[in-house]
Amino acid sequence: MPSPPCSLTLITPLLSVADAGAFAKIFAEVLAAAPAASVLVKLSPGAEGEAKAIVAPLLKAAVAADCALLLENDARLAARLGADGVHVAGAGEALEEALESLKPQRIVGAGALRLRDEAMTAGEMGADYVMFGEPRGAVPAMALELLVERVAWWAEIFETPCVAYAESIEAAGRLARAGADFVALDDAIWKASSPPEATRRAQGLLIEIAAESP
Repeated sequence: MPSPPCSLTLITPLLSVADAGAFAKIFAEVLAAAPAASVLVKLSPGAEGEAKAIVAPLLKAAVAADCALLLENDARLAARLGADGVHVAGAGEALEEALESLKPQRIVGAGALRLRDEAMTAGEMGADYVMFGEPRGAVPAMALELLVERVAWWAEIFETPCVAYAESIEAAGRLARAGADFVALDDAIWKASSPPEATRRAQGLLIEIAAESP
């Protein structure tokens, strides 16, 4: 499939070594079904010691599909495992440390940015992208109407790419129309009856939206 202006990114479930093998198979099938610009890998609490076994098969599939693999939170672990970068929460010390240790060789993105000021700070610090709307811990995903507004505001003013978290493929379409550079999907893909088909549907929708532009 061709790549539309708004690209697809994936967020994995929390992974442990017990479920890594089965997930890696599904992940490879999804990447074969439609292109994804990147994948954010999330490890289950306490799984850091098994990270290599979890990440290695995902990284192999991602490299073959030209999909950047980012690790959540841990910049040192991302570098050690050969990941393409790291995704950190907020615009504070963790982002500053990741930027110092990984740039320019690797990608450093910032998420969990609930306030506009936080997002602007992350962009000014040099984050490669900002992500809006994703759930984190007990904090639910941002309401879609608010998220659409946030994405449109960012797209109109700033050059730093914007990733918008979508709870559904339909929401991804709205966020793409609002100006998101990337839409991030998790359960809408992995909990679908056919993850590869869900990925094709999401990519097809992004291509349709790109064709609407004059």
